[in-house]
Amino acid sequence: MGYYLVRYGQTQSNILRILGNGKPLSRRELVEASGLSSKAIGSALRRLWRSGAILRTENVLKERSRVFKGRSGFRSNLRSYYKYAGNSRGLKSTFMYGRRFVEYDKDEFEKQKPIKSKASMVLNFLKSNSGKAFYSKDVVMALKDKGVVCSDVMTNVRKAERKGLVYVRGYRMHDRQTPFQEGYLLTWIDPNKPREEAIHGAVQKTNVALANKAGTSAIIERVHAIRDSIIESTKLKDLVSFEFIRNKLDCSKYEAEGAIRRALQLYPDLREVKVFGIFKYYHHTSISIEELNATMEFKKNYVRMIKGRANRVGHNWEAIAEWFIDKFTTGATFQTQKHRRNRMDPRRITLHLIKSVGNRKQNAEVDRVWQVTPGVFAQPITYVLECKWGLVRKRAVDDFLEVLRWSKDFGVDTPEGRQIKQGVLGVFAGSAFNPKENVRLRDETVISLAKYAARMNIQLLKASDFNEKLRDRGCHKRITVQKICKISRNEKEVREVLEKMWAAPTKSDEILSKVLEKNLGVYDFEKMLEANA
Repeated sequence: MGYYLVRYGQTQSNILRILGNGKPLSRRELVEASGLSSKAIGSALRRLWRSGAILRTENVLKERSRVFKGRSGFRSNLRSYYKYAGNSRGLKSTFMYGRRFVEYDKDEFEKQKPIKSKASMVLNFLKSNSGKAFYSKDVVMALKDKGVVCSDVMTNVRKAERKGLVYVRGYRMHDRQTPFQEGYLLTWIDPNKPREEAIHGAVQKTNVALANKAGTSAIIERVHAIRDSIIESTKLKDLVSFEFIRNKLDCSKYEAEGAIRRALQLYPDLREVKVFGIFKYYHHTSISIEELNATMEFKKNYVRMIKGRANRVGHNWEAIAEWFIDKFTTGATFQTQKHRRNRMDPRRITLHLIKSVGNRKQNAEVDRVWQVTPGVFAQPITYVLECKWGLVRKRAVDDFLEVLRWSKDFGVDTPEGRQIKQGVLGVFAGSAFNPKENVRLRDETVISLAKYAARMNIQLLKASDFNEKLRDRGCHKRITVQKICKISRNEKEVREVLEKMWAAPTKSDEILSKVLEKNLGVYDFEKMLEANA
């Protein structure tokens, strides 16, 4: 031991002491045994091997390792390493534990062809093609014959990115960046150029790559269609609405929101403005301030008028659900709440939230709340109604569930987290539920949206359920609650129409025709607004 301390440094002496038991160890095992850094151990091993104090395996060893990474599952990789053994007897080679260990031979070592690392192959590819930008999948395909796989590219590119040698571009979200359909866009940054100029050039190269690849990605096609629509409307001195873009793209609301968000990220000359802080419109920066202000005033007037029709139909749908619930529920007592200026139906209830849900910070509205007492000795059951006109998806049901959980009135803290109080049941009334939407549970079971709502203790009411009640009463098959919603002027008229039809089902067609004729002026005015918008 004293010999080691005099002849070698502290790190080398520690390695010789650990290898003194005669058992060969790898570099990683020596790091764990000594508590020193991998870099220090590696440097000391090279010096000891060259000096003849230790022996190394003649050939590199390969081992497949499998590591558990939590929710992402197991990760597997092939590790290459050498093992080292002490050489206190000064041997040139020896055979132990099924492996041949040899001393350092300068001539033999220099004759070995150096192995080109995958990191150098990836970086040399980007450097040699510095005039272009490549998707990570393209880099993998180009170096596939040399053994490069997907994980090799981004692992080494991220290291080069930290050194400022590679520019990595993806979709920029609020707090993160995600890859394009073909992976991240990669291009070389010339370190010999001024930094600002080099980064500008890298961005331009990725712009060219995005333009050339637009046809292979649905999201990029949407982004370009959005840009074209916004520029077109700006040339016409107009603003383009979110709904117009969504209809043109022919996609869902959430797909349109994602495409618009990415278009604004990719093209800083596109801007978003909000009318009354809610309704989204888009324009190009080439529009003048005067023209923008004038167009904004026109849109405000349009929203004041035309959005009234959406509110009218939506409120009429609430009245439909309320009327049927009141009609077929024995002993239902609806809660009321006084609202400011009496502009809102007193049966609409404002809930106070202890945690934000979506865009609602402190308050959320539900359409109706009523109580039913099943029996003399039974506890009352509270029902909370949420109505939605249009196609209902899982996200809307989950949103309603979150409102109930985090409301002061209907939510409660439990050891399992925030839950809905006992005796509170949610009722979701939708004009139509997406029949194609299924829900995948944690155990990989796939169930329908209706079954999912039932598991969440939420009852679904569909327009078809109400229509069936009208058929059973004897109303004409052409009469539907959807038509009643669209034709009636307001909630009061909805209730009047339903009462008349229920009293005289054989005259239901005649009743609806009279309402339609009476309200023609309302429909013509709404169509005129749409045509001039």
